[in-house]
Amino acid sequence: MHAVILAGGRGVRLRPYTTAFPKPLVPIGDEFAIIEIVLRQLKAHGFTSVTIAIGHLGQLIRAYCADGSQWRLSIEYWPEDVPLGTMGPVVSNLDSLPEHFLVMNGDVLTDLDYRAVLTGHMNSDAPLTVAAYDRVVKIDFGVLGIGGANEDRIIEFREKPVEHFSVSMGVYAASRETLRSYPAGEPLGFDELVLDLMKAGTPPRVHRFDGYWLDIGRPDDYDQANEDWATLRDRLLPSS
Repeated sequence: MHAVILAGGRGVRLRPYTTAFPKPLVPIGDEFAIIEIVLRQLKAHGFTSVTIAIGHLGQLIRAYCADGSQWRLSIEYWPEDVPLGTMGPVVSNLDSLPEHFLVMNGDVLTDLDYRAVLTGHMNSDAPLTVAAYDRVVKIDFGVLGIGGANEDRIIEFREKPVEHFSVSMGVYAASRETLRSYPAGEPLGFDELVLDLMKAGTPPRVHRFDGYWLDIGRPDDYDQANEDWATLRDRLLPSS
């Protein structure tokens, strides 16, 4: 069971916390870096090896995680000189991976069962599996629907509507053959891959999840993660 952790981003939205630290090393609850929580979870769920794609301040991540032996994991690194998107680093190193593997962002705080995502994918015929979460978004404005012959008339009005979306959690299970046709060294985003698969008539599979999930992308998210940690620590750190 192998996982690829994407940790090469600059974490611009999380500044000033990421001015001197890469986002995966930002501490949660003054106790663990985000990436350490992820690594502990992966070990608890049966993963034995991990590759970390590093870029911005990647030397700090390499120094912190080392070879992974402190978590009884085997860790290797893919240095990224040029940003290649979500799937670009995977394509560039495809032959070093097993047939099926997990790919995930290095800034996700969740109690998702990573083993279930990967084994579910392996037992399906889907080219890609995407962990999905139902998100409720409240719009704090009156929303106008505009139309008419001159596109200058209100034809619909909704006061502070609540919208429901299924969103990607930043956790995927993939197969080598799915990515084989893409050129190595070229950027490849998750969005481009999904659209290509849909266009080809081979849509990705969804792994639905309704537990705890937080994408730590903004200062407000980071504050929320630290607030939640006190009550969710045991839930987010299963015993291996």
